[in-house]
Amino acid sequence: MGHNPMRLLLVEDDRAIGQGIRVALNTEGYTLDWLEDGLSALHALRSEPFDLLLLDLGLPRMDGFDLLRQLRAEELALPVLILTARDGTADRIAGLDAGADDYLIKPFDVDELKARVRA
Repeated sequence: MGHNPMRLLLVEDDRAIGQGIRVALNTEGYTLDWLEDGLSALHALRSEPFDLLLLDLGLPRMDGFDLLRQLRAEELALPVLILTARDGTADRIAGLDAGADDYLIKPFDVDELKARVRA
């Protein structure tokens, strides 16, 4: 019973979406850190342990694809779930090829997000 909650890093520059995700996942008992740009996320991931990265692709200062490639190049191993409005097959393939573990298209159902985080 004394286990630590999963620590998640959300990288999302849309405040409305970020706030909705924060509320949904905090109510599930997760610890959620939220950053709004890729470069800040890279610094956080280099210095702090996270169990899962929830990553938007269209970010300021370093986009999601570049962040993902940098994480994999530095062998920073953690599961990555891409959250994006880019629903084209080529984007999904590019995200998975860059090292993402899963891909969720916005707008998404919060219950589906919770299920994918649990998985």
